[in-house]
Amino acid sequence: MNIKKTTIAAITTVSLLTFSLGGQIFAAGGSFKDVDTVNGKEKIISLKDQGLIKGVSDTQFVPGSKVTVAQGIQFISGGLQLSLAAIDFNKAPVASGLFTHVKDNAWYAEAFINAHYNGVEIPADIDPSKPMTKELFTVLLMQATEKVGNLPMINIIPTDIADSDQFDPASQGGIQRSLKYNINTLDAKGNFNPKSEITRAEAAVMLYNAVEFLKSRADVTPPQS
Repeated sequence: MNIKKTTIAAITTVSLLTFSLGGQIFAAGGSFKDVDTVNGKEKIISLKDQGLIKGVSDTQFVPGSKVTVAQGIQFISGGLQLSLAAIDFNKAPVASGLFTHVKDNAWYAEAFINAHYNGVEIPADIDPSKPMTKELFTVLLMQATEKVGNLPMINIIPTDIADSDQFDPASQGGIQRSLKYNINTLDAKGNFNPKSEITRAEAAVMLYNAVEFLKSRADVTPPQS
């Protein structure tokens, strides 16, 4: 396959986030009535106004609902507009050829394929039905963000994280960069809480931060074919 030139402009022209819950597509329109007391309310509303996320109904976002792996991958793939448009294949890829537990007719199959071929390193044997942790969502979102933005590898001064001993060693770099790029923040006690199960509100806030970060780097040179 040949990777063609892509541009950061795709981020600013995102159409819809087809974020599914159990295969159900979230409805559009109206205003969310259940985010008034949610941390990150303005970011969630902004994403909705931009057409980047939808709710389970016209007025319900269900911010506290936990995100499964399948939903998380759909969130990342849809929110950052990952696609196969810039890749040539001799034969169209199928999810079952890449992932042990993803059926080709699953509602999230395309999201997994698009993420895989856009540099998101999803474990081949991952269970789509399992809850997604903040650690995993962060690592995969960062991989997608760095691919879309064609970001160079950088040396950063690591942030002191109180619960860093709970990280998978392979996650350290992605988590540190997510803090550097203001995609994530620590809690009041300096914890990242990597093993917590991420909620829809938390995922939406992280997506908003990633999109805004990429917009701020509009001068990034597109990757070469």
